Amino acid sequence: MVRHFLDIHRLDATELRAILDDAHARKAARKGWPKGRADADAPAKDRVLAMIFEKNSTRTRFSFDAAIRQLGGSAIIANSTDMQLGRGEPVEDTAKVLSRMVDAVMIRANDHEDVERFARVSTVPVINGLTDRSHPCQILADLMTIEEHRGPVAGKTIAWIGDGNNVCHSFLHAAPKFGFHLNVACPAEYHPDLHDLARAGNNATLTSDPREAVAGADVVVTDTWVSMGDQDYEERLEAFEAYGVDDALMALAAPDAAFLHCLPAHRGEEVTDAVIDGPKSLVWDEAENRIHAQKAVLAWCFAG
Repeated sequence: MVRHFLDIHRLDATELRAILDDAHARKAARKGWPKGRADADAPAKDRVLAMIFEKNSTRTRFSFDAAIRQLGGSAIIANSTDMQLGRGEPVEDTAKVLSRMVDAVMIRANDHEDVERFARVSTVPVINGLTDRSHPCQILADLMTIEEHRGPVAGKTIAWIGDGNNVCHSFLHAAPKFGFHLNVACPAEYHPDLHDLARAGNNATLTSDPREAVAGADVVVTDTWVSMGDQDYEERLEAFEAYGVDDALMALAAPDAAFLHCLPAHRGEEVTDAVIDGPKSLVWDEAENRIHAQKAVLAWCFAG
């Protein structure tokens, strides 16, 4: 069967652990190398990755392009407005055509259902580069970063502060798979989807108090309060006013707690300069690790 990477909850824990271990190994194996040199095994040699963007992107675009090159392959990049998708061509028709032209497709989409529709008819691997529902590649990079600096993620407590958004959903999916506990603190009107919360089972706790969520946590994570497509900017700023991550909030976490943010950051809103630029921040390693985590995802897809 074709291996798609659409959501973390769809894969079993053994597969996910193998992907994360491969990401660690691939990064270690190329220490000191030029960024354009292919990995020794080059598992994507002669393969082409199509990348489709419906949303603006910095880290997803550059990291996937670097990832496929380091695996020995190449990429074709297009915005949906450049394609017939932007003129109403059915998602399924586009999937059938691209399946005959490329070896895998990464989509950064507005609607999660569109990615699922694409994958249902695609005969090549489809990777979710972000949708309104989830962001699985980001979470693998986050877990990789935690393990680099703080050891195995199993048994740790991660505090999510802010919007119960797509990134939060993927953290919820990952919690039972990797054996960590996720404390989610958000205003009641911006809680995560309850189906996604249920996927975490006993590995997640929901609260409206950020101080409660952060108390003793090993990692503190936040994201922008206003995501692409959100229209309620002023309402969100008011609702999330008490959810900014500053030094006082970080002081409630474990003494060696790390701070993560998937970026871009709205400094002075969800996080202060002192935290994101401070000694507990791992956001720059986190951003770099998008390359290595996605290399492991691509290698897993191609191995299928």
